[in-house]
Amino acid sequence: MILQNKNAVIYGAGGSLGGAVAKALAAAGAKVFLTGPDQESIQKVADEIIALGGLAETAIVDAFDEAAINQHLQQMINSVGAVDISFNAVGVDVVQNVPLTEISAEDFVKPITLTMQTRFMTAIAAARVMMKQKSGVILSLTATPAGIGYPLTGGFGPACSGVESFSRTLASELGVYGIRVVNIRSGGSPDSRVFKSAIDAMPDVMDPIIKKMEADTMLKKLPLMADIANTAVFLASNLAGQITGVTIDVTGGTTAALNYRVNRLD
Repeated sequence: MILQNKNAVIYGAGGSLGGAVAKALAAAGAKVFLTGPDQESIQKVADEIIALGGLAETAIVDAFDEAAINQHLQQMINSVGAVDISFNAVGVDVVQNVPLTEISAEDFVKPITLTMQTRFMTAIAAARVMMKQKSGVILSLTATPAGIGYPLTGGFGPACSGVESFSRTLASELGVYGIRVVNIRSGGSPDSRVFKSAIDAMPDVMDPIIKKMEADTMLKKLPLMADIANTAVFLASNLAGQITGVTIDVTGGTTAALNYRVNRLD
């Protein structure tokens, strides 16, 4: 229970990864405040947490609406007195599998703008609260294309790189207030809703893609949602009390080498 008596707000908690992180934070003792645009999806996550003895509340919050974000955090403060952890797992639509020379400027720029908009709004809102507390942890999430050149990912790679740069900059400004800011870089989890939907719809297409992604890792396996969630728990805890201003790579080693050249030993 390394997060006992901590209060965590999760944006995009109705998504598969946001929900996985919320459940892990709750299992570690935190009271989680689940937000999203759809009550049914976040309530489902809350019910699962409560059924296991955890603490969870839900609220409809548009993570692109600055006023709504601030109002919800004020409600948290009025209810429990502090905001200890903030995590944004909100996804945006991205046009991918198209060469950059063939993508429109709008399709390239839109995911960058929307990703940075929601990450900035939620992180800054949390930061203003945490500065008064002199404590807190702000977490964010990116993916492999932030760390290496990754073809056919459109604006997704630059969006991830922007989040990582923003995380470092924010950490440099907030450290004097006792606030840590850390980013998690995921390699893509095959058990996430996005991957599973694609696998179910196009098994013949997705099978070689998954195998290639696995081959690109040093460990020859992709991180599951639990791996990302467990990392979030650690980073939010006092065990990571001296970790800030960095991106923790949870890609199985994908961003560090051309790992497809090394074959598995069976």
